[in-house]
Amino acid sequence: MSSPQKQHLLAALEIRELILRGDLAPGQRVTEAGLAQLLGLSRTPVRQALPTLAQEGYVTAVGSRGYAVKKFTAQESASALAARAALEGLAAAACAQKGLSQEHEAAFRTCLAEGDALLASDVPEDELEQAYGEMNQRFHDLLVIAAGKPILEELIARCSAVPFVSPRLMTFKDTQVTVIRDDMTYAHRQHHSIVEAITRGEVMRAEMLLREHAAVQRHSMSL
Repeated sequence: MSSPQKQHLLAALEIRELILRGDLAPGQRVTEAGLAQLLGLSRTPVRQALPTLAQEGYVTAVGSRGYAVKKFTAQESASALAARAALEGLAAAACAQKGLSQEHEAAFRTCLAEGDALLASDVPEDELEQAYGEMNQRFHDLLVIAAGKPILEELIARCSAVPFVSPRLMTFKDTQVTVIRDDMTYAHRQHHSIVEAITRGEVMRAEMLLREHAAVQRHSMSL
């Protein structure tokens, strides 16, 4: 990653991983200078990453310019992830029951093709995690939009605000390259199966696939 935007995304990704691994403890104060030195980056991308992480719920503002790691437990994240999976299962069932519009089906197919291309590429792992996470977020957002259930959208957004629950975050405690790619490949095969079930009108199967889909994220974070 070389552009300023990519440096900012890399900083956010690496800080999340430090929090997940416990290298940055709950309640610990963090500074731009300290994190920049720890990550081997300039202060600018760290400065840009911290407000984003605060909005996502990983750090909290302390004083006028400082931040501290937000206190949360792995069980809280696991519970919120399970709730998000159940709610998205209901969204998938609703999609299968009423069918997809041509526009929504085309958008799903675009996400699937993008994921296929990413996993077939040889991009570095940090770029792969970031790009896959963005595609994954679009896939899950589209699922909720296509369901047309505002209450589900609201409840899923609340769950996703809990640290490490957002579909955007594929944060791996196990940094082995093969494990990372295997998890993403399996998760993306599930994306294909979910869209197949929805387009065939398989209501129960679509719901169950979404519930099972969360297991990949649990594994990636060792929850």
